[in-house]
Amino acid sequence: MSNPERVFAPGSGAVSTNSQSEVIQVPNTLRLKVGSRFGGLNAGAVAKAEAALKSLSSQFSQWLRDELDKLEAARAAIHAQGLTKETGDKLYTHAHDLKGLGGTYEFPIITRMAGSLCKLLESPEARLTAPMKLVDAHIDAIRASVRDDVRDDTNTMGRILAQELERQVTAYIAAEKASSTRP
Repeated sequence: MSNPERVFAPGSGAVSTNSQSEVIQVPNTLRLKVGSRFGGLNAGAVAKAEAALKSLSSQFSQWLRDELDKLEAARAAIHAQGLTKETGDKLYTHAHDLKGLGGTYEFPIITRMAGSLCKLLESPEARLTAPMKLVDAHIDAIRASVRDDVRDDTNTMGRILAQELERQVTAYIAAEKASSTRP
């Protein structure tokens, strides 16, 4: 008679054996160590954090302008020094910061436009070959959104502009991929 095969599986620690195999169910102790998914969430603390964020909202406009100035400075460096690894990385970093902060600063359209710019500049190689006219169009659109208080895509012009920027980036990336796969 052959020895039964042991099979280990998560569970309660029970062992199951038949003539062909033995199943050992290991207890899941991770939940005991870290708790349930939302067990530690304190609704009062969340409300307090939201109130603190709301009290800072009067400063969002200036903070957004400060971030946009950094993006503009990165663009100016590219125009002055050329598109290099360093200047491209700075541009990407500031675009990525705006992508993350746009929604927080109550400008989700900026998150969308900066996200499109990040997609264009996603890899270090792409940063070196990105068409500056398309980069400039993104930065100018972000600047116009702040200037004209276009906060989200309920604004028709903001929505159309964001869609067109995304379309241009998608078309450019597709053309780059197609040209790189040709023999």
